[in-house]
Amino acid sequence: MEPANSIREQLTQFINKNSMTLSRFSEVSGMNTGTISRILHGNRPISVSQLIAISSGMGVAADHFFADYVEECFAYSVSMRRIRPFILRSAELNRLDCIEQILHRLLDDLDYATELFEMAEQLFERNQRSAAALLYKSVSEVEKYQHSERLAMCQYRLFLIAQGENLEENLRTAILFEPYVDRLDDGYQLDALKHLIHSFGSVHKWNKVNELANKMLHLAQIQYEAPRNRKRKDQELKRTERPLYFYILYSWLVQSTVYEEHRDYVRALDFVKLYADGQRWVKEDDEESRRILKQFEEWAVANTYLYRLMSGEVDVIPDYVDYIEGRKDEIFIALRYIVQAANKFDVNIDHILDRFSDHIPLRTYKTEFGEYNHAIMGESYAQFLSDLGVYNLSKHRRNAINLILEGLHFSVKINSDRNIITCMTLFEQYRDQADSVATQKFKSLTSEVHRINAEKMVVTSISM
Repeated sequence: MEPANSIREQLTQFINKNSMTLSRFSEVSGMNTGTISRILHGNRPISVSQLIAISSGMGVAADHFFADYVEECFAYSVSMRRIRPFILRSAELNRLDCIEQILHRLLDDLDYATELFEMAEQLFERNQRSAAALLYKSVSEVEKYQHSERLAMCQYRLFLIAQGENLEENLRTAILFEPYVDRLDDGYQLDALKHLIHSFGSVHKWNKVNELANKMLHLAQIQYEAPRNRKRKDQELKRTERPLYFYILYSWLVQSTVYEEHRDYVRALDFVKLYADGQRWVKEDDEESRRILKQFEEWAVANTYLYRLMSGEVDVIPDYVDYIEGRKDEIFIALRYIVQAANKFDVNIDHILDRFSDHIPLRTYKTEFGEYNHAIMGESYAQFLSDLGVYNLSKHRRNAINLILEGLHFSVKINSDRNIITCMTLFEQYRDQADSVATQKFKSLTSEVHRINAEKMVVTSISM
């Protein structure tokens, strides 16, 4: 195939227009004159580093010739030595259009799947997720009939990349990915199950959450207890985000949450006792294990207070509040449940809301294991706003309606169907307390809800 001439033609025109010698262009571009001469005569392909040097010498943007360079990649012989650095550079400069064109030309050849997957993993690690997603999708398309572990890994990465604020979109991608979990390497399966639990939990699919938690428990216990040589153990620990015993403890934490959501607080406390007792059986005794066990023990104490409170033992509120006061990243979560309990059992908690007023806005909350899942925290915040609105309605406060509208607005933003319905129902129930501004805002938000639902129907009909 003849080399693409557009880059060479423009370089020639630039040199002639500016009456430059090759030596002069060599000075401004940083390339030697022999290389420039061979490029101009089409005797050799242009490398990515040379392309950037040409752009610099001509005073144009680094990606000025990228669209033309797609042809250059295929002009002599297809060489991943040229294509790989071009894809990586295109990702850095967000030229996804060029990556798509390259992938379109490579899709017919299975031989490139391995290298494209390796590049996708590199981009994923660099947090260049949009570019990585294009490569994962291409590899998935090539291998869709292979039932390979690499295909499962591509689907896993695409699932992670797609996770965001939109709860319904998170659920959709979780449903698409779930069939691939069993094809992943054992180490990846545990983290994949954890992320799936978050996606299904944020939309209150508690039966599915319980199923996934049991699956996590079974897999983690097998890996943790099974005899294996030290080398194999080290390999597995590198694959999981946390030590294996973490997933056993976490599965019990999740199952306690499931029973909490079913309002079976007695059964929830049974699981609390399990993850509070890790020191009895965890074999590791190092700084990391001590931190992890301490975190689960603290959660156990807080959740014991919580489940007693939600069972009707309102006299535990002072102790519960005192306990979480020194654990600032747990305060918002506790407040959410204290407000629910106040509504359920008609308890005045004004002094608690005043005490922790700085913790009511949505913000980033951390644990020993990093930040709380953003989608779950967003859904919790939307529910908290409507619950707080109900509490203030019981106190005949003017800001109650505004809190419900704020909850509706946030629910629309994250596409939380459950909270949207709750907030709309509450507003209609107390519409007589809304002024004209609040009523107009409600109409605007309602129109947005109708638009979103109409889009969902279109997407559903297309997929069918």
